[in-house]
Amino acid sequence: MTRYIVRRIFGFIPVLFTVALFVFVLVRAIPGGPFDFVGDRQLPPQVVANLEAKYHLNWPTHMQFLSFLVGDDIVGAIFGGEYAEEAGTARGLIRGDLGLSLYYRGQSVTDTLKVTFPVSFQLGVFAIVIALTIGLPAGIVAALRHNTWIDYTSTFIAVLGVSVPNIVLGPILIWLFAVILGLLPAATWGVKPPYILGLFPRDLSWNFWKYAILPAFALGTGYAAVIARLTRSSLLQVIREDYIRTARAKGLKERVVIIVHALKNSLIPVVTYLGPMFAAVVTGTFVVEQIFGIPGMGKHFVTSIGNRDYPLIMGATLVWTLLLVTMNLVVDVMYGWLDPRIRYD
Repeated sequence: MTRYIVRRIFGFIPVLFTVALFVFVLVRAIPGGPFDFVGDRQLPPQVVANLEAKYHLNWPTHMQFLSFLVGDDIVGAIFGGEYAEEAGTARGLIRGDLGLSLYYRGQSVTDTLKVTFPVSFQLGVFAIVIALTIGLPAGIVAALRHNTWIDYTSTFIAVLGVSVPNIVLGPILIWLFAVILGLLPAATWGVKPPYILGLFPRDLSWNFWKYAILPAFALGTGYAAVIARLTRSSLLQVIREDYIRTARAKGLKERVVIIVHALKNSLIPVVTYLGPMFAAVVTGTFVVEQIFGIPGMGKHFVTSIGNRDYPLIMGATLVWTLLLVTMNLVVDVMYGWLDPRIRYD
C-alpha cells in the first residue's frame, strides 16, 4: 500500500507539468491581451509594450513557461543576456510562487488564492455534508423499499434535484427564506479570517451558519440527488448477490446484513463519484458564489479568462488539478477498504 501511494504521488509531477504546459499555451492562443484595455479605454501601443516588457510577456513562449516553472532569476543565470537584465518578477512554481496577477496589479496570485480558496473550501465541505446526509439515506431507503411508493417518491425527488439547476434553486431559496420569511440573510459570507489550518472557520456559531445554510443547500441538493440514485442502483445490485443470501441464511439480522455486508460494497460507485466532485466543489462554483455574493475562488475560473490574467488562470487550474489527482488517490485507497478483493500489488 505504501509503495503504491508513494508511486502515485510521484506520478502527480508529470500530470501537473502536462496540465501546466497545455493551459499555458492555450491561454496565450486566445485573441487579445491582458493590457489591451483598462476598463473601456484602450491603452496606447507604447504603454502596452512597456507593460508586457515588465511582466516578460515579450519573451518567447517557451522562455515564459520556463520562467513560470523555475523563476526569472534561474532563467537569467542560465541564459544571461536580456533575460539576466530583466529577471526578478517571479520566483517560479517550484518555489511555490505563481507570479503576479495581471489584472489585480501589485497582488500575487498566491495571495489571491489564499484569500478566496478557504471560503470556497468551507462552502464545498458543507455542501458535501448536506449531499451525503440527504443522498445516502434516501438511496438506501429507496433500494430497501424497491417498487413501493417510497422508492418512486425518492426517485422522483432525485430526478427533480438533478433537473433543477443552481441558477434556479438559488434565487428561489433567497426569495423564500430571505425575502418572504426573513429568516436568513440573502448573501455574503459571515466568517472572516483567521481560519484553523488556513481553511476551517474558528467561529461555528449561528453567525456563520445563517450565511452558510442557503448556499450550501443550493449547492448540495443536486449532488445529493446523484448520490441517492447511485446508492439505490448499486445497493439493488449488491443485495441480490450470493453472499448476501448466505448472510441471511446464517440468521443474521437484516440490519447487520445491509450495513455490514451490503452497504460497504455498494458504496464503491458513490466513492468514485465523490472524488472528482470534491475537487470541483471545494475549488468554487461560479454560479452559487455569484448568486449569494460569496467571495470565493470560483469566480476566478471565469473572470480570469475574460481579463486574460494568465498567471491567475494557471494558479486556479493547478489548484483544481492538484485536488483532483489527490482525491483520485484517496478514492483508489478507499477501494481497498470497501472491497478486500482489491489489491495494490
